[in-house]
Amino acid sequence: MNIKILARTVTTQPREKVKEEFDNFSGKAAGICYMPSDIDTLLNEEQRKTDARIRQTKGGRHLSVYDHASINLYLEDIPKALAMILNNEKMYNTSEKSARYTKMVLKPNEQILYDKWVEIFRSRIYDKYGEKYPEFFTKSKINKLAQENARYLISVFTPTSMLYTVPYGQLNKIYHFLQHEYNTQTDDKFRIALKPYIKDFCLALDKATGLIDMELNADEKNRRLSLFDFSPLVKEYGNAYSTTYKASFAELAQAQRHRTLWYSMKLLDKDEFYLPKIIRNDNELTQEWLNDCREQASVFPQGMLVQINELGTLDNFILKMKERKCTFAQLEINDVTNQTLKEYVKELERKNHPYAEKLKLYTKGSRCTFPDFKCLQPCGFKEGIIEAREI
Repeated sequence: MNIKILARTVTTQPREKVKEEFDNFSGKAAGICYMPSDIDTLLNEEQRKTDARIRQTKGGRHLSVYDHASINLYLEDIPKALAMILNNEKMYNTSEKSARYTKMVLKPNEQILYDKWVEIFRSRIYDKYGEKYPEFFTKSKINKLAQENARYLISVFTPTSMLYTVPYGQLNKIYHFLQHEYNTQTDDKFRIALKPYIKDFCLALDKATGLIDMELNADEKNRRLSLFDFSPLVKEYGNAYSTTYKASFAELAQAQRHRTLWYSMKLLDKDEFYLPKIIRNDNELTQEWLNDCREQASVFPQGMLVQINELGTLDNFILKMKERKCTFAQLEINDVTNQTLKEYVKELERKNHPYAEKLKLYTKGSRCTFPDFKCLQPCGFKEGIIEAREI
């Protein structure tokens, strides 16, 4: 076996040359399928042969070859909601500024609200766990957890920044999906609120990259943005599974990072909001939280609940548990994953499914209790390990 590097990511390239280079590379990639000689002959063929193959593949809709070339886009001031749309499509990689660990740029009234709840959560977390687990709940850790919970109140349209790596062909498909979404009539208030951001993104994408090619946009398969493809489904559990549940925008954004699973969402008929566990036993704080959530409802706070569809395989659900059933994971997604696990085990037992006993091995606590997982950073936080934590 021989391995050869044919291309690599470069950090500087004249904008006007990128599309030409991508088309040429894709045209040569198409030639591999039926090359009469070796790769070096193909790479050094006459330009007219490559050009002909580019015309042939675009005209014949043989578009998969245009996914060999990728581009790294730095998206600045993109609303979190639009980032979620991009992160729900497959064939990508993303590194996004986290509202869990960093302070976001907020509007003045939202900043006041956020700061108020950071202080409340900071105090509650310290009182509950600070003195009991001082080595785990450090000042920095408590502050990050306070930010993680306070961000439930900030708008899902809050601007963020991200590095987004996507194949050339896929970028054009996404552009096409976004254009279709922009032109789709809907009474969904969330999708309506997205439209101006979609318009701005598409204009900026075309201007900044010059990579939009209408021949690559063509989509006879009638595909659309996967996040809004909310088809009715029933809960089913076997070697593959489908389930539906209510969770927040923030939880969905975390779940999307499991790219082997499929997610879609829709708004609830009536506004509901996630209530952090650390304040649930305080009626006064609970009411204050819910009142603040309702005040934020028009800007879609990240703690607003939505109906989520999740589809995948049993093996990939186990992979999800190895990420999300952990003290370090966001509590809400930890709890949602456990809810699905309990339903999964119950249904496999009812069916006498051969994997029922296997899945039960994952019901004893956080991932450090799993038979096939070795924790490299033991937390020593008992309530986290037995999944009785409130933060």
